[in-house]
Amino acid sequence: MPSLELIFVEAVGWIGAALILFAYYLLSHNKIQGQSFTYQWMNLFGAAGVVINSGYHQAIPSLALNAIWFAIAVVALWNVRRQVRRAKETSER
Repeated sequence: MPSLELIFVEAVGWIGAALILFAYYLLSHNKIQGQSFTYQWMNLFGAAGVVINSGYHQAIPSLALNAIWFAIAVVALWNVRRQVRRAKETSER
């Protein structure tokens, strides 16, 4: 019987993968925009879940890919945040 730790790591990995795939589905079907907080948060949390799973299983290529995916999402969230602030400042003038 698998340990509770393994079950948790597997669940986190599958949820992460599902988040990434669902974000891509929504983007591809014009349900969300690529520069939206929703899309970027889904990618960030999805990548984090896959990183945890990949690290546990020592799947280094998957870990590296998803660590980069995570970093891209962080930068994208920062940029979206800046754009929202600029738009807000512009509208207040």
